[in-house]
Amino acid sequence: MTELAPQSRFPWWAYWTALVFIAIFTLWPIGLLATTFGIADANGCGPQQGSLYACLAMGDWGETLYTMGVLGWLMLVSVPLGLGAFIVWLIILPIHHAAWARAIRAGH
Repeated sequence: MTELAPQSRFPWWAYWTALVFIAIFTLWPIGLLATTFGIADANGCGPQQGSLYACLAMGDWGETLYTMGVLGWLMLVSVPLGLGAFIVWLIILPIHHAAWARAIRAGH
C-alpha cells in the first residue's frame, strides 16, 4: 500500500476558517440582540419581550424587532455548542500539528 507524502506546509487556513465559522455560529444571536436593542433605543422604542410593540421609525419595525429579540434566545444553544466546538478545535489542532510535524521529519 502506498502512503501519501505529507504536505510541505501545515493547512492553517482550514483551522482558521473553522474557527471563524465557530465564532460566527456562537456569536450571531448576541449580535442580533445587540442590533435589536440598538435600533430600538435609537428610535425611542423600548423592546418588550412579551408582546409586539409599535416602532414607527422608517415604517413599522415592531414585528421585525420583536422577532429579532426572540431569536436572541438562540444564544442559549449557540454559545454552549460554540464553546464545545472551540474546545474540540483547540484539542485537535495541536494533535494534528504534532502528527504532521512527525510525518514531515520522517519523510525527509
